Amino acid sequence: MSWRDNLIKIEPYVAGEQPNKTDFIKLNANENPYPPSPKVLAAVREFNTDTLKKYPSANAVPLVNAIAKREGLNPENVFAGNGTDDVLSLAFRALFNSDKPIIFPDITYSFNTVWCDILRIPYETIPVDESFNINPADYARENGGVVIANPNAPTSIGRDLDFIREILDGNIGSVVIVDEAYVDFGGVTAVPLLKEYENLLIIRTFSKSRSLAGMRLGWAMGSPELISAIYATKDSMNSYPVDSIAQAAGIAAIEDEEYFQATLKRVITTRERLTKELRSMSFTLPDSQTNFVFAAHPDIPAHEIFGYLTEQDIYVRWFNKPRIDNHLRITVGTDEDTDKLIDALRDFVYEKRWQAREHALNSGWVTED
Repeated sequence: MSWRDNLIKIEPYVAGEQPNKTDFIKLNANENPYPPSPKVLAAVREFNTDTLKKYPSANAVPLVNAIAKREGLNPENVFAGNGTDDVLSLAFRALFNSDKPIIFPDITYSFNTVWCDILRIPYETIPVDESFNINPADYARENGGVVIANPNAPTSIGRDLDFIREILDGNIGSVVIVDEAYVDFGGVTAVPLLKEYENLLIIRTFSKSRSLAGMRLGWAMGSPELISAIYATKDSMNSYPVDSIAQAAGIAAIEDEEYFQATLKRVITTRERLTKELRSMSFTLPDSQTNFVFAAHPDIPAHEIFGYLTEQDIYVRWFNKPRIDNHLRITVGTDEDTDKLIDALRDFVYEKRWQAREHALNSGWVTED
C-alpha cells in the first residue's frame, strides 16, 4: 500500500489550447471577440481600492440584486458565484445526493463527468441522435437529476421552451439543471418556467455574451429552496464569495443593456456570414444559436483541417472523441479574424481538391476533359 494509491484518479477536463504567444487568432475557447462594456471598464478604473482591506459582501448581494432586477426575479431566486464552473460544481454537490444516477447527453459540456467523478456522483449519459438532437422522451426515466445545456455545446443546437417543459414534466421528482451559457446568442431561455417548476435551476455566465471570461463570474436562478441549498453548500465547502471588483464589474455589465444587445448583434451577424461561407465550401453544420459553429467537411478529416489551421496560427477546437472527432468547433471572432479564417479554409479546401483530382488523374480514375 502506497500513499499514491490514495490520490484522485479522474479523467481531467481539457480546455482549448492556450498558445504562449501573442500573434495568433484564438477561436478555440468561445470567448467574446469584443471588449466588455465601457461601463465595466469605468467601474474597474473608479473602484475604491481602500475597500479591498475588507471582505466583500458574503453572498454578493449587490450583484445578486442587479441580476434579479434584470431577470424580473426576487433576490432569493438568484445565486452568484466565481464563474459558471463554480456555480455548477456547487449545484452538483448541493442538489445531487441520491444513489440514483444523474443523466445528461453523451455529447455536451464535458465538465459534467469530471464533477461527477470528483464528487462521486453516479451518472449515465444518454446518446443524442444522429443529428445531435436531444430527445426529451429519453429523460422520462428514474434518475437522481438531469443536466441539459440549451443551447448545447459543442453542437451549437438550441431548442425551444416546449423542449424544456417536456423534460421537466418527465422529471417532477428530480432537479433539472439547464445550462444557458450561450442562450443570449439566439437561444430561448427557460426563465419563464421558474414560476411553474420549483425543481428547475438555470445557470448563466458572464464569460460569453458579456465579455468577462477573465473575471470568472456566473450565476444560478431557481426556487428559494434550491438557491438556499447552494448557499449552504458554498458556506460549508467554499466560503469564498465573489470578490468586490468582480461584483462591481458584473453589476456594470448587467446594467448596460444597450452595449450588451449591440455586441450580441455583431457576433450573430458574423456567425451567419461564417455559416454561409463554410457551407459554400461544402462544410456541413447545424444552424448555430451560440457564439460558435460546429462544422464538418465530407471529404477532409477534421484533424487535418485543425492541423493546417494551427500551422497558420489560427486555433480552433478539435475533439478527439467518439461521434464528434470529424467536427471542429469554431468560435465566432471579429470580422477581421473571421476573414482570415475563411481565406485559410478556402485555400486548404482548394488545395485538397486539387490534390484529389491530380491523384485521380494519375491513377487513371478520371481523364482530362
